[in-house]
Amino acid sequence: MGGKPGAKPAHAGRGADHGTAHQARPHPEKRSRSDRKPADRQSSDKRADAQPQAPLRPLNKRSGALPKQTAPLILETGNEDGYQLLDMGLNEAGQGEKLEQYGSLRIVRPEAQALWGRGLTDSEWNKADAVFTGDTDEDGIGRWAFPSIPLGETWPMKLLDVDFHGRLTSFRHVGVFPEQIAHWRWMADRITEAKRPLKVLNLFGYTGVASLVAAKAGAEVTHVDASKKAIGWARENQALARLEDRPIRWICEDAMKFIAREERRGSRYDIILTDPPKFGRGPNGEVWHLFEHLPLMLDICRELMSDKPVGLVLTAYSIRASFYATHELMRETMRGAGGRVESGELIIRESGKPEPEECRALSTSLYSRWLPV
Repeated sequence: MGGKPGAKPAHAGRGADHGTAHQARPHPEKRSRSDRKPADRQSSDKRADAQPQAPLRPLNKRSGALPKQTAPLILETGNEDGYQLLDMGLNEAGQGEKLEQYGSLRIVRPEAQALWGRGLTDSEWNKADAVFTGDTDEDGIGRWAFPSIPLGETWPMKLLDVDFHGRLTSFRHVGVFPEQIAHWRWMADRITEAKRPLKVLNLFGYTGVASLVAAKAGAEVTHVDASKKAIGWARENQALARLEDRPIRWICEDAMKFIAREERRGSRYDIILTDPPKFGRGPNGEVWHLFEHLPLMLDICRELMSDKPVGLVLTAYSIRASFYATHELMRETMRGAGGRVESGELIIRESGKPEPEECRALSTSLYSRWLPV
């Protein structure tokens, strides 16, 4: 989930921050939610050419009681050391934008959900180091303008005490999706509390921030993404974070093919994060459609859970559906397994206002997660 891309290559494997295996995430420039993985976009214009594919295997028939449920549950990211959503609102042309602080850089990007006036003064917005311009459609390619001085493509970032590179991509993304911090913090806490080595599978892992957070906390990580560029970026982030000695497998492959093979091998994981795009292609042209392939993907993920599972987390961006769709799917997938399914939205709360009640929220994605207790 590193830290939702442009977009992830479809069949690859965010987030969360949603690469690889099944993504069509773009290269590291993907993601579109209004902010999600580029890969989705690059592949979307070829959707008409995609032929239906036979399922890898039938869905398992589950029996037993449905898990308990908590819904809606809103998971919120606010003022983080390394990230702030400072303000949102309409510009003079009537277009929604958001003002964010990523490490040392202040950035302005389009935000279709910002339907109100700005809360901060123009002087604060004018302090931006980079402004995304050009095509403001969520699938469009644009460019960055630098009001003060030209900037390089990358700059150092740190979230949850993990160092990585931010990058200004042509799909308006910067290589991390801060709303995923809610999932990353939950995951890091569970790994630390476990008092035993945990195995984590990060599907559609994008630039690897989630994988690095897990590895830093002490887990053995398998990171899957279909984009070679995203995998390369993730490896760079591992070096920057000084975590080269941690056990991380970087897998560039179609996500569905990978998990199907893992199921046949009898591989097991304690935590699975999956952050699939709406549409994408794998490295060999494999096609991913969220609504067609998600049920089987979750079904296989259940089979990959260990005897002492910690959790299965799904994040979904840029889809026209209520979180109840993924909530009920997750409950049916985990029928008979006990535990609880929590579902809702990931939101980011503004933190640039002097009065807390003036800080508005931005909904970024839907999520569902199964917990064993």
